[in-house]
Amino acid sequence: MDHDEVLALFDRQMRREVRAEGSDSRIEPDGPAIRHVATDPLGWNAVIWSGLGESDADAVIARQVQRFAELGFGFEWKLYAYDQPADLPERLLAAGLVPDEQETLMVGAIRDLKVEGQLPDGVRIDRVTDAAGVELMVQASEKAFGESADWLRHRALDQLANDPGNAYLFVAMAGDEPVSGARMDVNHGTAFAGLWGGGTAPQWRGRGIYRALVAERARIAADLGYEYLQVDASDQSRPILERLGFAVLTTTTPYNMPAPRQP
Repeated sequence: MDHDEVLALFDRQMRREVRAEGSDSRIEPDGPAIRHVATDPLGWNAVIWSGLGESDADAVIARQVQRFAELGFGFEWKLYAYDQPADLPERLLAAGLVPDEQETLMVGAIRDLKVEGQLPDGVRIDRVTDAAGVELMVQASEKAFGESADWLRHRALDQLANDPGNAYLFVAMAGDEPVSGARMDVNHGTAFAGLWGGGTAPQWRGRGIYRALVAERARIAADLGYEYLQVDASDQSRPILERLGFAVLTTTTPYNMPAPRQP
């Protein structure tokens, strides 16, 4: 896999030509920036691409802050390590955005992945197709990450209701207990399917569940004709993905602006 070539393809297809997520979202181009705007505060509001220069960066950043403030939503500026200008992180900080943990953009050519594996005894992977399954997936996420997953409930229910053909949602069950959850976004007209979630409850980690969820989604993506799987990997999942054949392309850091306070 030619890393530079794949990164250029990712930048074009998944950032500059991105499509809106869900029925309540839209894409708003704004000169050298592209926004993803949701009509609900639990939706994803973000700046997903920018091509800034030193002379216009501060003005463009200010426009994004103003636009989301007018909407009444917080938002994420999804910064990639290759984004310009070089001091863009400092400019975002000066505008009031706060960085979250850095993640690693990893891509695997599906044909080359080594994802065969076996689930622990008594664990199965269920496809989520209804509200009851969504609740199990939300429970698994909250166990894995230790924080509210209301946003995930909102997103998954919207996807099942309005775009069920693209609702690739999974929960790993140990008997009646949800222990891990995962999603896959298929991006029509691109070479990439995106893997999200995959968090596993602490007592079930290191037993092959994450790997099995990757394998299940890779199988489906291959059947659908996708060439690559893309993951924004945490430090915890990066070594697992490297062993499976994923390659590091760059890093990405979310810079967050909270929603404006209501008067």
